[in-house]
Amino acid sequence: MSLLFYILLAFAVFFIMEGITWLTHKYVMHGFLWYLHEDHHQPRGHFFEKNDAFFLIFAIPSWLCIMLGLMNGVYWVVSIGAGIAMYGLAYFIVHDIIIHQRFKIFSRWNSTYVRAIRWAHKMHHKHMDKQDGESFGMLFVAKKYWEKVRKEKQLNPHIK
Repeated sequence: MSLLFYILLAFAVFFIMEGITWLTHKYVMHGFLWYLHEDHHQPRGHFFEKNDAFFLIFAIPSWLCIMLGLMNGVYWVVSIGAGIAMYGLAYFIVHDIIIHQRFKIFSRWNSTYVRAIRWAHKMHHKHMDKQDGESFGMLFVAKKYWEKVRKEKQLNPHIK
């Protein structure tokens, strides 16, 4: 197969991961593994959270796909692992750095997209327990949050 196929497969997996993340967040993190996710909604003031264990839940399949795919020359499996890893990196940058600012970089980044993501995530975190949540995705933001940010910009022309 061609290199282009492997690259396209990795990007397809990247986009599919948003749906997988949404489903995992809604039905697993806000379901039977709420025990691990709860401290993310009810912070205890610690840098590390039990919620950080979900990093491993997604990183291990990525690592296994990349490692076993390379070891056995099955490069489409490597592409799947690479797509999962790319999504994990994007998730880390958006969620941990831009939204929650666990690391103080990109703290002044205030584009319309970033504002919409922050607003959607704020609406997700207004629910302190596992029921009645909203906005479970990460990289794709519902239209209502884009419209809210556009309305804010119209009312306050100083917002860029």
